[in-house]
Amino acid sequence: MLRKKSITSVYLAIDLGAGSGRVIAGICREGDLELEEINRFENTPIEEGKALYWDFENLWGEIINGLSIAAKQPWADKIRSIGVDTWGVDYGLLGADNNLLKRPRNYRDPRTDGAMDEVFGKISREAIFGFTGIQFMQLNTLYQMHAELRDNPDDIAAANQFLLIPDLINLRLSGQTVCERTNASTTQLYDPQKKDWAWEIFDTLGLPRSIAPDFIDAGDTVGHLLPELVEKTGLAPTVSVVAVGSHDTASAVAGVPSESGSQSAFLSSGTWSLLGAESSFVAISEKSKEYNFTNEVGVCDTIRLLKNINGLWIIQEARRIWAEAGDDRSYAELSDLTEKAPSLKSFIDPDAPQFTARGDMPTLVQQYCCEADQDVPQDAAEILRIVTESLAMKYRFVLGRLEELLGQRMKVIHVIGGGGQNRLLNQCIANALGRPVIVGPFEATAAGNILMQMLASEEISTLAEGRALVRSSMDVEEYTPQDTNAWLDAYDRFLRLIEPATTTT
Repeated sequence: MLRKKSITSVYLAIDLGAGSGRVIAGICREGDLELEEINRFENTPIEEGKALYWDFENLWGEIINGLSIAAKQPWADKIRSIGVDTWGVDYGLLGADNNLLKRPRNYRDPRTDGAMDEVFGKISREAIFGFTGIQFMQLNTLYQMHAELRDNPDDIAAANQFLLIPDLINLRLSGQTVCERTNASTTQLYDPQKKDWAWEIFDTLGLPRSIAPDFIDAGDTVGHLLPELVEKTGLAPTVSVVAVGSHDTASAVAGVPSESGSQSAFLSSGTWSLLGAESSFVAISEKSKEYNFTNEVGVCDTIRLLKNINGLWIIQEARRIWAEAGDDRSYAELSDLTEKAPSLKSFIDPDAPQFTARGDMPTLVQQYCCEADQDVPQDAAEILRIVTESLAMKYRFVLGRLEELLGQRMKVIHVIGGGGQNRLLNQCIANALGRPVIVGPFEATAAGNILMQMLASEEISTLAEGRALVRSSMDVEEYTPQDTNAWLDAYDRFLRLIEPATTTT
């Protein structure tokens, strides 16, 4: 009988997405890494009038619950540290006592409607991109801060500091007010070339420099668990809090099982799709500005050159609409339904404005197809098929621009994130891109979070070593292109459909 490998260490990943959160244990067993889900919970925004907030206190309660459960496990004495990653851009304002002045707003809050043009009246698009290299999206922290200054100047005046969501959690865990760089870079208030806040934007906006936090890098130790949390959770006082790639995409890319030197791109597939590649340089140019790409900071002094694409949000919203009408099917059931619909009939541009906010997605898809003089889908299966294939086509379009910016062809695409469980979408991606697609691990974000904790504790010495550990420990699945000629012909139709919008999306 083979001896079961003994546990050498455990790391806890707090991984919060825009729809759900989880506490996951990374359990190291003599050269193997396994992930064990400790607590999973919903992340449901709160609507008050027209305003949309995050239920931060509920999230904090679920985090404490997850840590308390972890403290009761047989391996609890092996827990070394905790790392936090979340979605980007959103923040909270802190008073002098480091308590939140009010609930953090949700990035889909309508207060930023029109905010981009207002900001451009103070500082040009060219100047903003020149400082930050970040994709223009009205949800960025820059436009949220402008709306805050416009609507609630007294709150800014009363704030001692702002912190992004993962940094707020690190504050509650450790008592330290620092900002991890990967998430700071999503704000469009950070200069990746100077590796500092883009103070010119702060000054032009009228945002006080004093509220900007100091930085910490992924892989650095933030501090140790506060005594009151040791008592509340039962974790050991020796447990440290480590800064990981606190933007969830930064952690997800850290967990991609790619090999050093491989010409590969990544697609983080979830509510949002983020398609890009790791780079050693900041790509700030007229072409990257025209294509609206973003230069986000990655772990280990890398740049993630990528583009945000509206992703499975469209399907999530469609499911919500159908459920409210009494047709409440699981995602697995919807996926089975999608496979029965005819292929390559009609398309949408997933990034069209009507698909980015909450809304009646089934009706909006039908209206889009009608207005574009295409076949109009008649049922849920046809609607889902159009959305799925349109996402794959948009990925091909964005990949082509990524390759142009980097000057090289990507030989393989790594799909990570929960969207990788949609097998039809994975096959459509391979078909549309005409190259192999490697899917997994689904929990790449948690894996990347844990790898940075392992680097901090010196259990591994390089990220490449950590990625090799992921390759040897976790399953992946490969999809190869099918029906290549049919997809090539259909891509020409897709290009003609979206061509008028390609300079701004």
